[in-house]
Amino acid sequence: MSMMKSLLLGAAASWVAGAAMAADDELLVFDYSGFEDPAYHSAYVEKHGDSPRFAFFGDEEEALQKLRSGFEADVSHVCAGSVSKWVESGILEPWDTSRISAYEDLNSDLTGQDVAAGNDDVYFIPTDYGSTAIAYNTAEVPAEDVASLDVFTNPEYAGRLTLPDNVDDAYALAYLATGVTNWQDVTDAEFKAASDWLRKVHPNLRTYWVDPAELSQLLATGEVLVSWAWNETLPTMVEEGFPIGFQREAREGSSLWLCGYVNLKDGPGVEAKAYDFLNAMLDPSSTWALLDAGFGQANAAAMAQISEEALTAVGLGPIDAPVLAQLPISGQQRERQSAEFEKIKAGF
Repeated sequence: MSMMKSLLLGAAASWVAGAAMAADDELLVFDYSGFEDPAYHSAYVEKHGDSPRFAFFGDEEEALQKLRSGFEADVSHVCAGSVSKWVESGILEPWDTSRISAYEDLNSDLTGQDVAAGNDDVYFIPTDYGSTAIAYNTAEVPAEDVASLDVFTNPEYAGRLTLPDNVDDAYALAYLATGVTNWQDVTDAEFKAASDWLRKVHPNLRTYWVDPAELSQLLATGEVLVSWAWNETLPTMVEEGFPIGFQREAREGSSLWLCGYVNLKDGPGVEAKAYDFLNAMLDPSSTWALLDAGFGQANAAAMAQISEEALTAVGLGPIDAPVLAQLPISGQQRERQSAEFEKIKAGF
């Protein structure tokens, strides 16, 4: 999401935080534009007769600063890479997992290490996820060229490559390319190797893409032949009749991003409705709606009912390759990666 992913950077995302959509005034959800779709929380609408109110942010750092400045909401969407920083900020309260209906059914690959190290508090509940891998033009790029992440350092594709302008996705790629599949406790040497790899790739890039619409345009015009991309690119380009491949089984592997909701301390709404909303996001009635938008649902039991064919069509099918899950990392590590990524993009 960093991604959020897709739908997330539209014009509505630039609304000021105080501009909330009119709906059930007993719950305010702070979110990325697009996630207000009632189909994603239909069980909540069925129970309460309407959606909760939504206010939108453009990125998670903006959201955190608004909340720390006094903006009040009840729950917020956030991707895993930012969770530790939010916990450390003191604006969250833990979830009561006994009130989360699907808690025991959460995909274990998405829960990973508890973000609240040293205690049993759970501050982050994953709800949606996706894969990040090599999207490429199959009419011009042979499959063997994308069998390895080395394609991004291949001089034959210089100027025809792109990476996301997203620190989490960029470093997930770089760690994979340098042999790391768990980024939660990387060494200084591993961080340096990943950063050096990104510096090596930087001169080969046409641009850093900002949102999925921009990436689709870059691929459709032929400006770009190979990209590190979110899985939603696959069904989008297939629907447009574009010869798109989505290589999740490169030798070094691919990545898995995940996002979910946190419980904001002293939210002004009804606490029970915060749990109703979270439970609705994880309810099987929301699975297909999320999948149609390119998102997997963290409820593993519900996802198990989806055919392998349907999952593969949206870039979420089973694979036989290493996977780096973008689980929560320390605020210090994320800040270090963010600072270095900005230097790399500036050519330093």
